[in-house]
Amino acid sequence: MKRSIELDEVRYCSLFKCSLGAGYLLATDRGVYEIFPPFSRESENALRKRVTGLYPAAAQENSTTIKGAFLLAKYFSGEAVNFDLPLDRRRITPFQSRVYDIVMAIPYGCVRSYKEIAEKIESPNSARGVGRAMAANPYPIIVPCHRVLGYSGKLTGYSAPGGIESKKWLLEMEGASCI
Repeated sequence: MKRSIELDEVRYCSLFKCSLGAGYLLATDRGVYEIFPPFSRESENALRKRVTGLYPAAAQENSTTIKGAFLLAKYFSGEAVNFDLPLDRRRITPFQSRVYDIVMAIPYGCVRSYKEIAEKIESPNSARGVGRAMAANPYPIIVPCHRVLGYSGKLTGYSAPGGIESKKWLLEMEGASCI
């Protein structure tokens, strides 16, 4: 069961920059809470305004956001990165948590299908549920949902701005052989 979280608990944020633009990583005292990837191509000011509108208490950095922003900038420069960051999982279900653990284990440049993920969590008939978990992923890139494809290897939905084009860009950057 999902536990609620008060928005004023989301107190920390860090901006990261890359060739695509700017992104944000937000955190609570428990870990990463949400990531805004740079695909929207908003200006830094517009993105900052949107993030502070959603999370007005997020006014400072902490060690998690500083490290996370550094790692995300490295990742978007084309480096394989080990995101060893704590996640605040209170906003996700136990099913999503199991799915995200499996997806975080997919190596850089590799892909898996929704069906394979469902089988790994010992729920072989839940490929659609895996898809819904990917669509609700508040930790894109750290939980690399872009590495999860349709059963036939088809690029399917991606909930980040830019949709499938962003997913394709990430997989090409990683040198994935599926595309």
